[in-house]
Amino acid sequence: MPEHHPAVPLRPWDSPETVSWRRLPMHAVIRPDTVSPALPLDGSWRFQLLPAPEAPLAGRWAEIDVPGCWTVQDFDDIHGVNDLPQYTNIQMPWPELPPRVPAANPTGVFERDLDLPAEWAGRRIVLHIGAAESVLTATFNGTPVGIGKDSHLAGEFDVTDAARPGERNTVRLTVVKWSDATFIEDQDQWWHGGITRPVRLYATDPLHLADVQITADASGGLSVALSVRTTADGGILPSGWTVSGVLENPSGPLEIAADQDFADACTASGRVSDFLGEARLNAAVPGVQPWSAEIPALYDLTVRLHHPDGTLADESRQRIGFRDVKISGTDLLVNGVRVYVRGVNRHDFHPLTGRVVTPDDLRADLNLLKAYGFNAVRTSHYPPDPALLGLTDELGFYVVDEADIESHEHAHEIADDPRYLAAFTDRVSRMALRDKNHPSIIIWSLGNESDYGANHDAAAGWLRRYDPTRPIQYEGAIKDDEGHWDKPQTASDILCPMYASIEAITAHARSGRQTMPLIQCEYSHAMGNSNGTLAEYWQAIESTPGLQGGFIWEFWDHGILQRLDGKDGKAPGRPAGPAADPAAYAGGVTAPGYRWAYGGDFGDTPNDGNFCADGVVFPDRTPKPAMAEHRELAAPVRLELTPDGEVRVTNHQHFRDLSWLTAQWRLEAGGTAPADLPDLAPGASAVIPLPPVAEALATLRVTSADGTLVCTPQLTLRPDDRDLLTRADAVGISSVSPIPLDDDGLLVHPLFASAPTLSVWRAPTDNDRWGGIAERWQAQGLDAVQRKLVSVERRAGRVAVLAEYATDCAGTIRHEQVVTPLVRADGLSGLLIEETAVLPDALTDVPRVGTVFETVPGLTTLDWYGHGPGETYPDRRASDPVGHHRSSVDALFTPYLRPQESGGRNAVRHFALAGPGVAGATIHLDAPRQVSVTRYRAADLAAAAHHDELVPRAACVVHLDAAHRGLGTASCGPDTLPRYLIGPGTYRWSWTLFPA
Repeated sequence: MPEHHPAVPLRPWDSPETVSWRRLPMHAVIRPDTVSPALPLDGSWRFQLLPAPEAPLAGRWAEIDVPGCWTVQDFDDIHGVNDLPQYTNIQMPWPELPPRVPAANPTGVFERDLDLPAEWAGRRIVLHIGAAESVLTATFNGTPVGIGKDSHLAGEFDVTDAARPGERNTVRLTVVKWSDATFIEDQDQWWHGGITRPVRLYATDPLHLADVQITADASGGLSVALSVRTTADGGILPSGWTVSGVLENPSGPLEIAADQDFADACTASGRVSDFLGEARLNAAVPGVQPWSAEIPALYDLTVRLHHPDGTLADESRQRIGFRDVKISGTDLLVNGVRVYVRGVNRHDFHPLTGRVVTPDDLRADLNLLKAYGFNAVRTSHYPPDPALLGLTDELGFYVVDEADIESHEHAHEIADDPRYLAAFTDRVSRMALRDKNHPSIIIWSLGNESDYGANHDAAAGWLRRYDPTRPIQYEGAIKDDEGHWDKPQTASDILCPMYASIEAITAHARSGRQTMPLIQCEYSHAMGNSNGTLAEYWQAIESTPGLQGGFIWEFWDHGILQRLDGKDGKAPGRPAGPAADPAAYAGGVTAPGYRWAYGGDFGDTPNDGNFCADGVVFPDRTPKPAMAEHRELAAPVRLELTPDGEVRVTNHQHFRDLSWLTAQWRLEAGGTAPADLPDLAPGASAVIPLPPVAEALATLRVTSADGTLVCTPQLTLRPDDRDLLTRADAVGISSVSPIPLDDDGLLVHPLFASAPTLSVWRAPTDNDRWGGIAERWQAQGLDAVQRKLVSVERRAGRVAVLAEYATDCAGTIRHEQVVTPLVRADGLSGLLIEETAVLPDALTDVPRVGTVFETVPGLTTLDWYGHGPGETYPDRRASDPVGHHRSSVDALFTPYLRPQESGGRNAVRHFALAGPGVAGATIHLDAPRQVSVTRYRAADLAAAAHHDELVPRAACVVHLDAAHRGLGTASCGPDTLPRYLIGPGTYRWSWTLFPA
């Protein structure tokens, strides 16, 4: 041990059997300050970062903020450790085998003085450390008071004997970064070090509540189990102590007396202890409003412990919800109702502070998720900051609370390793002990990606005994059983696979062999431009009994703000840290001099690159386009056009009527019309009037009372079956001079800085890269096809250009472009371009087939008719209704962390490009097509690792695609569906070009 911990008898950082020493049991007591005064210790602490636990302290100290990760803070690095964030996914950050750790092991020593109130004399004094990564040892006034492990749960230590009330006291916390526990915290996440949640001291009466366990069912049944201890008189409880409670009910306070029958039964059976008191409070509460994610009704419960003379000894105040959770056959029921789980996986994360989050951060996370139709959170892959669970209770989310266990690289070895048995049961039990009273938690999880072994069964056994009111899930127990998911399970009550295909989950649900609810713990990997086929997943879920939803991976892009130029006086290449310029990022994009860093950007080796950038929001919580897709798929209001031409509206919620919503028809040609939503119970339908104007499209814009957009369901009242020339207002063939071509047979036109050519390539998305798809495309040479002019034929004013595009090993693509001069009804001349491409049999999967050209500079605005206003692709387009939209060209681009194909708009029928003082153009398409307009060529995007490397062009790069490959989620999960792939064959498309 280091010199500053001479009394600790072992090396706790490489002893997996040692999970704690003198750490107090976890509990769920929430005390008001009036009963239990607290002394917050957050703020500036003295600090030294040592190169290893055994290293000696220096004679001087730096300063650092607590809570905080030392990996993202600026401080005087006295010992030159230079410990920065490191990102790995499966692999460990060092090669040692469990439980051994490297000799170079950053160790933070935190120290501060505090004045302990004199009135705390005679009271029990507890030191609370919210979380520390990963091994914590604590001393108080030089006396060792405890050791704890688990980077994501609090450690509490009784410091009464070491404390000096009325005097100045010194607390020292030593945090060792790497430990045997690191092997079971091998999550797909940045590695940090530090004290990441608040620190405080609090005082209680020697006679105190040791724990409070609440069971409140949807019918109003309330049971409160209390544990009582004392530190006075050797820990022997005084006879005559009592408990009481009061529930704040809308009809008035409800006094709750102790359950004498329980006390009598304990006496009769000999279950009475002189040092552990147990009591029960029971009540039947009339007329309760059950808690659900849609109606998160909460009640205030106060529980009191009294001395034998009746005076108050201790008190706990909880906000509770009355609700039931159970499994019936293949259905997970909340309050007896089969609910859909529209979930997301979420880490505690901030781009400036790493793992340190504030209650305001957490509320902003959940409000954003609520606004986009999410109703569930999986706390991947550890218990979250406890403030989150208070908010999920309040705002209404179903929660899968997950234990801090992931042994990814060494999973199967550790799952059965008895040295880690205590750690598994400790982490699972402490999670449940802390979080059990939250109504939002409907499922416990034993951890993540840790294979399956005896250690899991032991933890599951403890959990089932302790809390039989909730089911348990663990993906590792079923991960090797795809196709055999009907096998009996010991450690999971939920069938919770990862990234199972639509085909696999629907086949199982229809097999007749399903025995458990199927709710994927991870699906639809949100890395970069992704979440393709999300609509198809939900179509399958909502139409197939036995399927109930899942959790998208994940909420955040975990980019850390990194300084590049040092203009702020700080060292380039380091995290910008908590004190970063507030203007350093906005709208998902960093300011000049900064970037979003991912694996490898801090010199971290080994690393897993940008695989940490896999969320539905950017690092600053700006929503990605996939968020809008989810919002529409989760719409509480659904429309359908009946065979009789009426509009049927359905309330697609489980518990709530539609009174919280307002709606308005938005009409294709502009304008709005009123729409009255009927008073519909959950699941009910009714016919509502059509909007008064006979439009081709009618969109119902549904908002909440505060104006937040909830969904935009759309109806096609009549299709537009006009041909291309009619829609373009072309009246005939023009008699202008011959169509100009250059020497390569390429079209010359005032709009074009680079003439229209065939395009079969896109800048790879993250799914394309990580799924191995882009590598296959590049091996075929699709990123660098070579054009060769074959022939130019002019006839009757038209010109036909035939060219061949050679690939490296997949044959030749033949491309014909026929150009015809047109005249519009207003007399303006234009062009009809008809194109044909024939792909050889070897090209079984290409990114796109279409036209690409660059415009002259100066075009700044795009107006289009198609899906919008957001980014859409063939397999991700439910979010944006078809209509007329306008945007600046710069705003069309989506700034994914690693540049890639983005900015597409699906089902576009026509669009116009314009700019001040520049001759713009209007283009009509023969059918709804995929179109993108950006400032970047595909090669620019493919070559860049970060956005600071991109230089936008003055010209617009325009793609008109006859076919565009789906996005899928192949970076981790299934590729797109077969119908969204592009294979060999003949592709035809046409378009007209007129002045704007």
